[in-house]
Amino acid sequence: MSIELKLAELGHKLPEPAAPIAAYVPAVHQGGMLYISGQLPFINGQVVTGKVGDFANPLGRTMEDGKIAAQACALMLIAQMKAALGDLNRVERIVKLGVFVASTSDFTNQPIVANGASDLMEAVFGEAGKHARSAVSVPVLPLDATVEIDAIVAVKGK
Repeated sequence: MSIELKLAELGHKLPEPAAPIAAYVPAVHQGGMLYISGQLPFINGQVVTGKVGDFANPLGRTMEDGKIAAQACALMLIAQMKAALGDLNRVERIVKLGVFVASTSDFTNQPIVANGASDLMEAVFGEAGKHARSAVSVPVLPLDATVEIDAIVAVKGK
C-alpha cells in the first residue's frame, strides 16, 4: 500500500509544506539522507501555540494538547518529505526525530508529548517508522509554537 493511501486510511490529509520563516531551507537531501528542518504544528492553517503545563495561563496546553501538536508536526514533516522527494514511497526509514516541547519547568513528560509524532510515524511507515528520538523541554519556540520537530530520514535510491 502506498504511503499516501495509508495516510488517507488513517484519516489524515497532508498539509501544504510550510515555507521557512528565516534564512534556511525546509530540507536537504544529501548522500541518501534527508535532513528536515524543524517543523511547527499547524492545524487548519494556524500554528498551535502555548506552553504545555502552563495551566495558570488561558493559553496553556495539556499533555494531550501537546501530543496533538506533535502529531501535527509529524504531518508537516511528512509533507516536507513529499515536497523534497516527490514520492513518499522513497522513504526507507525514519532515522531520528528531535522533539522540542515548549513547557513549564515542572513539566517532565516531554517523551509522552513526543509520542504523538512517533506513534504517527510508526502507523504510517510501519517498521520503517520506528526511530531514535530526543524529546526536550524548551522555554519558548518560534511563533510561540507548542512543539517543534526536526527529522533525519533515510531515502531509497537517488
